[in-house]
Amino acid sequence: MAEQFIIVLFVSECKSTEWYNTKWYKEYSTEWYNTRWLKIYSTIWLKNQKIFYIFAANFKNQKIMKFPFQYGKLAEGNSFVNRINEKQMLKNNLSAGINTMLISPRRLGKSSLVKAAMSELEKENAEIKVCFIDAFTIKSEEEFYQTFARELIKITDSKWEKWISMAKKFLSAFSPKISIGADPMTDFSIGLEWKTIKENELVLLNLPEKIAQAKKIRLVVCIDEFQNLAKLEDYESLEKKMRSVWQHQQNVTYCLFGSKRHMMMDIFNSSSKPFYRFGQIMFLSKIAENEWVNFIVKAFETTGKRISETLSLELVQMVESHSWYVQQLAFFVWNLTKNEADTEILQQAIEQVIDANLPLYQSECDALTASQLNLLVAVANNEQQLTAVETMNRYKVGTPQNISKNKKVLQNRDIIEKTKDGFTFLDPVFKRWFVREYKCNGFR
Repeated sequence: MAEQFIIVLFVSECKSTEWYNTKWYKEYSTEWYNTRWLKIYSTIWLKNQKIFYIFAANFKNQKIMKFPFQYGKLAEGNSFVNRINEKQMLKNNLSAGINTMLISPRRLGKSSLVKAAMSELEKENAEIKVCFIDAFTIKSEEEFYQTFARELIKITDSKWEKWISMAKKFLSAFSPKISIGADPMTDFSIGLEWKTIKENELVLLNLPEKIAQAKKIRLVVCIDEFQNLAKLEDYESLEKKMRSVWQHQQNVTYCLFGSKRHMMMDIFNSSSKPFYRFGQIMFLSKIAENEWVNFIVKAFETTGKRISETLSLELVQMVESHSWYVQQLAFFVWNLTKNEADTEILQQAIEQVIDANLPLYQSECDALTASQLNLLVAVANNEQQLTAVETMNRYKVGTPQNISKNKKVLQNRDIIEKTKDGFTFLDPVFKRWFVREYKCNGFR
């Protein structure tokens, strides 16, 4: 059935034009470029039924090959790797009304986890609706309130026409200016006057509860990269207002998650801060090696290729089970493999991964001072006593005061993190590149 649909779609798009200018080609070209018919008929204009039959005959036994690994976007469906316990804990907490703060380094899959857990929760409980807000690009308090209001209004109904009436109903005190683009489902905005926002901040922060009561639902508000709000000019005041309003809401639960551990911990685990003990803190650990190995081997098998469990384990360990890099490295290995992956292909693939991320790594280092780079070399060499006289002299990292300051800089930039044994790199592939580039481990 799927093949028939694709063939019909192809014909409808190709009756009087060249195949490579079609929507079909743009969507599927990277998935079927090795099919035999393409090599034979790539220059033919598909103008008649006869060519369609030639195409069908040659494509009959071909499969549309889906890429089995995803990175750079949320992992969904078959690309989402087993996090059964974490999903269940999130669902249990949020369905029980327990605010939850999820903390993990960047690119470990927390956003994918929250999305998957909330999707299941909505299917399991029709009374629960979930609102997602991404704070990553929010640059002002005004932008936060505008985004907050828009995303909440959008969960009131599945039809954009209803959003207009809902905005007028729930935001009547703000005289909202509604803007609709060519595709209202993705281009819908609500304009609120800043002066009116400042006069009604508490009313706006209570919008989730107001909607939940009116719609007779339980609402879960998920805010991604929550720690970015702490960079706003008047965040301390905003933080106090959020806590004072949100803690009294009876029909709303919050899932606040972020990737900067030190900032998230300062917000939620400091007794002097408003959000202290706002809910349960969850730390997202790396996915177990055996789960990654099973996922990779199966993904290769479903696409007609092979990779051994031993090589899969080597792949996972090469990037220290880091979710983003496991998916990226596995993709490059898969892409280089015709039949069965081997060690040589794995080595080629890791070089491709490094090359793909090289501009980011170089930019990261260009922003650091000489003493900060020297401190990174010491960390790369597994030096544990960074303020020891021998270490300071050997690596030229400056005084203990300079070391303390630079450690904070490197932590704030998410380059290193403190562990029970000292400090380590957060990004395993950046570390691999850095060790080679700066000749660490005794080669400097």
